[in-house]
Formats: sequence, structure tokens, C-alpha cells
Amino acid sequence: MKTKQMFIASLCLFALTFVSCNKKQCSNCHYDKAGAEIELGEKCGNEMETLEANGYTDTTGTYTVHCAH
Repeated sequence: MKTKQMFIASLCLFALTFVSCNKKQCSNCHYDKAGAEIELGEKCGNEMETLEANGYTDTTGTYTVHCAH
């Protein structure tokens, strides 16, 4: 009986850990342009990953985006 309770408790702890690790991460992001830090605001999940991978593009070029993790 005690072994079964320990197994169930371990399974619940694992499930809670797994769920909490898969939450969407959000961070404040910015890029540097002509010596100024341009804020893009808070970005989350796929949008943040895409910005970091591809950069931010405006009429003057494409800039590397940095997001605080």
C-alpha cells in the first residue's frame, strides 16, 4: 500500500514539473539601431523564438533581436 502511494505521489510530482516547464516563456525584447536600444516590448513563445532567430526588419535593414530570458 505504501509503495503504491509513493508511486502515485512521484507520478504527480513528475506531471506537475512537466506541465510547469512547458509554459510559454515571455521576455522583454529589443534591438540596437544606430547606438540606441529600440524596445519591442514583451514577446512570448514562438513569436519570441522567431524574432531571435530571424531578427527584426524595418525599412533600414534587419537587426539582431535580444530577449532577456
